[in-house]
Amino acid sequence: MEVEALVKKENPGSKSGFTRWDAFALELSRVNWIALPMIVATVSQYLLRVSPMFMLGHLNELSLSSASIATSLCNVTGFSVLFGMASALETLCGQAYGAEQYKKVGTYSIGAIFCLFVVCIPLSLLFMLTEKLLVLMGQDPLIAAEAGKFAILLIPTLFPYAILQCLVRYLQCQSLILPMVWSSLVSLGFQLFLCWAFIFKFELGNAGAALSIGVAYWFNVILLLLYVKYSPACDRTHASFSMETLREFFQLAIPSSAMVCLEWWSFELILLLSGVLPNPQLETSVFSICFTISYLHGLIPYSFGAAASTLISNELGAGKPEAAQVTLYTVLALSIAEFLVASFGLVICSPILGYAFSEEKEVVDYVKKMAPFLSVLLTMDGLQEVFSGVARGSGWQYIGAYVNLGAYYLVGVPVALLMAFVADLKGAGLWCGLIVGATVQSIALSFITGFTNWEKQAMVARQRIYSGQIPN
Repeated sequence: MEVEALVKKENPGSKSGFTRWDAFALELSRVNWIALPMIVATVSQYLLRVSPMFMLGHLNELSLSSASIATSLCNVTGFSVLFGMASALETLCGQAYGAEQYKKVGTYSIGAIFCLFVVCIPLSLLFMLTEKLLVLMGQDPLIAAEAGKFAILLIPTLFPYAILQCLVRYLQCQSLILPMVWSSLVSLGFQLFLCWAFIFKFELGNAGAALSIGVAYWFNVILLLLYVKYSPACDRTHASFSMETLREFFQLAIPSSAMVCLEWWSFELILLLSGVLPNPQLETSVFSICFTISYLHGLIPYSFGAAASTLISNELGAGKPEAAQVTLYTVLALSIAEFLVASFGLVICSPILGYAFSEEKEVVDYVKKMAPFLSVLLTMDGLQEVFSGVARGSGWQYIGAYVNLGAYYLVGVPVALLMAFVADLKGAGLWCGLIVGATVQSIALSFITGFTNWEKQAMVARQRIYSGQIPN
């Protein structure tokens, strides 16, 4: 084992148990070096899209509700697709970097940017149809009209978002996380000032909020492009565009996108179903609060999954299957400890949790009631985020897509419908459906990971990189 070999070299007289512990401690530092900065970077990038909502809430209810609905629909129809497709680079770039095929890292990234730019064109057309889609879904025409305008103004955000997701994977596979942290933090500070100026000084309202998001994303992209161009750390991965990589990218990008979108869409579907329950205003408000908490926490296990994806893909590309297993066990130990603490803390804070979002006693009490369900979901969702990272690093996106389809649409959503409307458990029933779906997803992915032949995966990875073909 590569990690143990390094420890033995440093501690030639150590016993076997001591060596394994040192190997774990060494891997722990590698994982934390990626995961902890990734948490800061992902949270900052997430806030670029949602921070304007806090300011719009100080204008009027129409501005906030229309912008929130538009953002939610644009996430489903656009941003989730780009995010999922870019995840294919976690396999391709990660394994190429591990195999020391550094030029391929750059070639894959440039090809992905080209592909995602092309995909942004039809997605822009979907954004332009937002008002009509919301009216068809039964949304209030006034809210739909304002949301449609907001979505159109988000179109310029699609293109820098596509570039940013590719740059994130390009840097992530090389463990160059700190540049993303600084660029994301600087961009967030710039965006907060710009959004405040557009909304309150220039009185642009929703338009100002949407424009500030696009400008901030372009600013973030420019900062990272400057780093990539001038940093010596990126010199060996500089490459030119090659049409040959497009087929390889699309072969993984489509299942990668399906894997991400199927999960994201199931959560949005449950949120829509909460709107047809009795007292829909209360139900949707509480579900939105719970989803916000779940998503914000999810960025932490996602970052652990990103560390797993990076290190496992590097080790497989280098032909070191045993080192990939050490990474897996280390990430699992860290993530399990984190989401158990988070779940326990959530239950303890449940009586006051709702006050962070609302002063309405009814909302606060309902959030307290939903806290135990939310804590279970945090645990299962955290587990699947790690295994999903393993899937991305190993190139199993097509398996992940099938798992997510079955877990949420054949099990989770039907259970939610039965529990909420047949068993009359209302919101708790919908939440039970999500928990069941996430549980099935986690169990399925854990079994797939547990029965993996890592030696074979290392051979498959090297075949992918050196032959330019996606093995069956």
